[in-house]
Amino acid sequence: MSTDGFVESNYARVVKLEISLPRLPEAFDGLTIAQLSDFHYDRFSIVPIRKAVELVNDLKPDVIALTGDFVTAPIFENASSLQLAAKTAGPCAEILSHLHSPIGSFAVLGNHDGAAGGAQIAAALRDHQITVLRNKSVPLERGAARLWFAGIDDALRGLPDLSAAIGKIPSNEPIILLAHEPDFADDASLSPIDLQLSGHSHGGQIWIPGIGAPWLPPMAREYPRGLYRVGDLTLYTNIGIGTIRAPIRINCPPEVTLITLRTRAR
Repeated sequence: MSTDGFVESNYARVVKLEISLPRLPEAFDGLTIAQLSDFHYDRFSIVPIRKAVELVNDLKPDVIALTGDFVTAPIFENASSLQLAAKTAGPCAEILSHLHSPIGSFAVLGNHDGAAGGAQIAAALRDHQITVLRNKSVPLERGAARLWFAGIDDALRGLPDLSAAIGKIPSNEPIILLAHEPDFADDASLSPIDLQLSGHSHGGQIWIPGIGAPWLPPMAREYPRGLYRVGDLTLYTNIGIGTIRAPIRINCPPEVTLITLRTRAR
């Protein structure tokens, strides 16, 4: 793998995996989910975002999950700088509106989105036909079978309410939770959630073999990348598309995840 961090940050890799969910109805066996995360729209991320959209469309998923941080909040937060950050949600959403799937795209906000102005960013996404799940859920139906996609507002800079998101879902129906911060899985695992999809960590942007990431953000230190089991919950942490502070990735290329759901391991 290239050690040129500027080059590596432009070329996404596709990670394919099968995840078995014991409560998944047979009608949803084989359902595919493309996950993208942490876009951080700016002049450096435009190319990797566009390339990721092309990769996803080539994969032809059934549904798309977008797990937050569409913009980058400034280091020094004030009304003017936050307003400028929030305005980048529109062009980011425009690129993401070119994602294609039969069911559509579901999104949650990340901590940078919450800091910059969650309502404005959610509106920009909705204006581009992206469904935003802020403490709410929606069912997918195939015949009499149902599978729920739920989402919470950001755990660090929003007002997350898991009870509001899943409280009306029948106890015997499976739930996929979109939550920006992966370490929220410690809380989510106490509820009847089958799968949590997260981002936030960027995989550290730099990953040193045998050591790991020199730095990881709060709420991404327990489960920074890849697949985990947290109690009865399965968690997947995507390492994102964009970058913050420096447009560099080393041993941590942008990621497009394609998940195939199974009723049992194969």
